[in-house]
Amino acid sequence: MGPKETLEETRENLAKDNLSKDRRAPFTSSDLLARVLHRDGLMLVIDKPAGLPVHRGPKGGASLEDHFGALTYGLPRPPSLAHRLDKDTSGCLVLGRHRKALAHLGLLFKHGKVSKTYWAVVQGGPVEDEGEIDMPLGRLDDTRGWWMKPDPDGQPSVTRWKVMGRTDALTWLALEPLTGRTHQLRVHCSAKGWPIVGDDIYGGAERFSGPILHLHAREIVVPLSKNKPPVRVVAPVPAHMRERLMACGWTGE
Repeated sequence: MGPKETLEETRENLAKDNLSKDRRAPFTSSDLLARVLHRDGLMLVIDKPAGLPVHRGPKGGASLEDHFGALTYGLPRPPSLAHRLDKDTSGCLVLGRHRKALAHLGLLFKHGKVSKTYWAVVQGGPVEDEGEIDMPLGRLDDTRGWWMKPDPDGQPSVTRWKVMGRTDALTWLALEPLTGRTHQLRVHCSAKGWPIVGDDIYGGAERFSGPILHLHAREIVVPLSKNKPPVRVVAPVPAHMRERLMACGWTGE
């Protein structure tokens, strides 16, 4: 895929991209240990893989939480989730190492003290180079679980965005959610007319046979202590996003 690829060519390549979400090797505790990006006395930050839910859903199945027992590092209990990422989103995920730490982290997330930056590759893209989406979101309906939609009467939802690079058909965006609604970035991008590549809910991508969602929690900044600088953690770009990011100008750093 070259930087001058047309929209039609991009759609054809997306259709040929058979990175099936069902053909990955089983995830193990050793895999999770290799994905620890940061560890201190209060929290862990891990690099969540795309395609694996953070916890079991109502129908069961494998989850990241199944392997938290490998992350005790000498403490009597496994860590717990301080927040969540969608199943198909990769990148920085914060865990509290004990109850007091989890309560502290919960307040930081609740009051918007934690800064999060996502990288996304979208189809098409905005004309401007940066901006803000202020679009309330609500539940799609009672039959679709956590699926969301733009809703004037919904919860306030704000996303700041910046263009990092482009091709004729794709755009690499840095997305900063100023609120933390379910599927916020995916719905906001889709509603603006530039759905995230691989989004099989809001973007029309092929389920099971299309590309993996190109949404990555690239960086998180956590102000753990008043007397120390915030903890800043960056997650490496996953393999499934590298080609399209490079086409948009990413140099691999």
